[in-house]
Amino acid sequence: MPGPVEGRSRPRRRLGGSASVGTAAGPAADSDLVRATRGLPVSRTPVWFMRQAGRSLPEYRALREGTAMLEACQDPDLVTEITMQPVRRHGVDAAILFSDIVLPLVVAGVDIEIKPGVGPVIASPLRTVADVDALPPLEPDRLDFLATAVQRLVGELGATPLIGFAGAPFTLATYLIEGGPSKEHARTKAFMYAEPAAWQRLLERLAVSAATFLRVQVDAGASAVQLFDSWAGVLSAADYAGRVLPHSRAVFDGLARPEVPKVHFGVGTGELLPLIGDAGADVVGVDWRVPLDEAARRVGPGYSLQGNLDPAVLLADRETVDREVRRIVEQGRAARGHVFNLGHGVLPDTDPGVLTHVVELVHELTAR
Repeated sequence: MPGPVEGRSRPRRRLGGSASVGTAAGPAADSDLVRATRGLPVSRTPVWFMRQAGRSLPEYRALREGTAMLEACQDPDLVTEITMQPVRRHGVDAAILFSDIVLPLVVAGVDIEIKPGVGPVIASPLRTVADVDALPPLEPDRLDFLATAVQRLVGELGATPLIGFAGAPFTLATYLIEGGPSKEHARTKAFMYAEPAAWQRLLERLAVSAATFLRVQVDAGASAVQLFDSWAGVLSAADYAGRVLPHSRAVFDGLARPEVPKVHFGVGTGELLPLIGDAGADVVGVDWRVPLDEAARRVGPGYSLQGNLDPAVLLADRETVDREVRRIVEQGRAARGHVFNLGHGVLPDTDPGVLTHVVELVHELTAR
């Protein structure tokens, strides 16, 4: 595995002073990222990109060669190096932990494979009440690799904050029930309607798992967390409020760390934005479908916003990219605080140079 060996042998660049592991203190606590999540004044609008650590970077592809995704996510050396790559290259204002949304399930013992071009595939999908009751719990002592990776990253990043993340209970339930990615999520919704007691038990268990996964990251020094409810947009507002929101709230409550900023994001959730904030977030992530000024109106003044450049714009000409970045920066001023990001993850064909340019442009436009 030549890529990882090379990554381990090189001295890594330190981006600031040492951070205080296990606390919310340290130099990253007063970063623009953390301040923006609180609605406090910033020196410039902070920028990071969902999926910034990964497939669009040639150095990532070289490092990952010969190593399966879920194996890489459990190797502290690889996690550290891959997480650092976009920080070094793009000068983003935050690192996002290199991991995968299904990793807590894998660590707990669920048989999952990430198939290239498909995504997570579950060997034995949950289809019955008995399947729900047999779902193995996530034991914290199986996450030592995660704590190690976060501690290393916090030391390397210094004043640059590290964002931890986990998948929300609903989105993890969709993978478990559908057996993999789905467009309609029909099996999931049918189970939700037909087996309400089992559905509640399933989401309660997944909420405990997600909170455990996030708590390990925060205790090891992560400055903020993001909960991805990628597929919540398939639900009506009533179903989300009654059958999903309480479990997402349980994840945030389970952190028991009110000083750690919490971001909540989903795709296609324009009709759910106020509810996503109600789940316990400080920052509501917005995809590209709703302008940020309208999103600010929907969620109200008590939340910061994150987003929301359409990832496809990055494949367009430079003039188009600049115009859209300027529009989003301007619309973001309507929010209590704004963290510039994409409306979903970086597309694989994105030119890394364009990402670097976007960071520089946002910083130039918003420098105080």
